[in-house]
Amino acid sequence: MSQLRIATFNLLHGQPLAADGSPLPFPPPVSGIEAADPLGEAVAGLDADVLALQEVDRYQARSGLVDQAAAAAKAMGAADWRFAAALHGRPAPVAGWVPDPAVPGLQVYGPADIDTATDLPSYGTALLTRLPVRHWRARRFAPAPFGLPLRVAGRRGLTPVPDEPRAAVAAVLEGERGPFTVVATHLSFVPGWNMAQLAGIRRWIADLPKPYLVLGDFNLIGAMPRTVLGGATVLDPQTARQRRSERLRRRDLRAARRLRAAQAGVRRRRVREPRPRLQGWYDLAKTPTYPSHNPAVQFDHVLAIGVPRTAVGPASAPRAAVSDHRPLIVEVTL
Repeated sequence: MSQLRIATFNLLHGQPLAADGSPLPFPPPVSGIEAADPLGEAVAGLDADVLALQEVDRYQARSGLVDQAAAAAKAMGAADWRFAAALHGRPAPVAGWVPDPAVPGLQVYGPADIDTATDLPSYGTALLTRLPVRHWRARRFAPAPFGLPLRVAGRRGLTPVPDEPRAAVAAVLEGERGPFTVVATHLSFVPGWNMAQLAGIRRWIADLPKPYLVLGDFNLIGAMPRTVLGGATVLDPQTARQRRSERLRRRDLRAARRLRAAQAGVRRRRVREPRPRLQGWYDLAKTPTYPSHNPAVQFDHVLAIGVPRTAVGPASAPRAAVSDHRPLIVEVTL
């Protein structure tokens, strides 16, 4: 079986950065370099078969009016892709976004939508793949009612930043061993709010085929993402029914053995049955990804359930010429 390269990358709208992490200008039109070129080179260098992208611009002036999802798809040779616009509007300094009231909800764009809605700049999350796709779906998360002071590239100290709408894109892909589900998402930076969004994603894909891979910038560190997803599994009605049925089956087996022993007049020593070991959610890669010039924490994750650990190959977080995050890449046999 061949290994797939699975990757996630928070683009920071394709912002070029200097070696010290400070922002650089996008290539001017007179330079002969297209505004999408730095992004395209960064994506092509990943050589990903499945790629989740966050903080993606579509026809925004700040990033050269580029459809970044389409540009990234071309660079990686994607067979199919979807861009979920969490919002339509334009960025405003410090204030977050000035939304376009004409398009208040989720809009999803794909290969058939290239060069459409060019007068409706948007921002969101994308999922790109070289594999055949059985099914697509997308959803939008409302922003938290409050923001937080954060470090912003190009600004000194902490800047008050309001939260923004978020999006998730899911695809059922055809692997060599059968279908599997991949989700790309970017979660809120507000503690607790991001955990609720992650648990909601797990329930949202419960009817899709396993294995599951959830990729993206979760704004969560350490064991928190896999703990939240494990808790969401417990809340899934189908999983809860299956576990209850298994407990009842084991109870009935124990009762039947006790009855047979009593009828035979033999006192038997109690033997504990080994419980089936359930494979839970786990991290396919553990390495710092932020900030890109000197990584100290891991906000970007590739989490899975139903993927044997023996199927997971090497992982890496190489530095790219764009973004304050490093891309996270892991090789998986699926």
